[in-house]
Amino acid sequence: MNIILSIFQLIFGISLIGLILLQNSKGGLTGGIVPSDGYRTKRGAEKIVFRLTIIIAILFLIVCILGLLIK
Repeated sequence: MNIILSIFQLIFGISLIGLILLQNSKGGLTGGIVPSDGYRTKRGAEKIVFRLTIIIAILFLIVCILGLLIK
């Protein structure tokens, strides 16, 4: 069972890294320091990647907690 959870952790971890790297980097750390153009809504593929990142992060967290509870 631990091997299966480790495989899922690896898959979700790599997917999470890839999805974070795909996201738009505008408005990161400098967004709080330098005033930006204003609020911009996410549309199309950007919205899908954003939501998928949240879902994968939650799944990764659940698998990590299950891994701790099973040991």
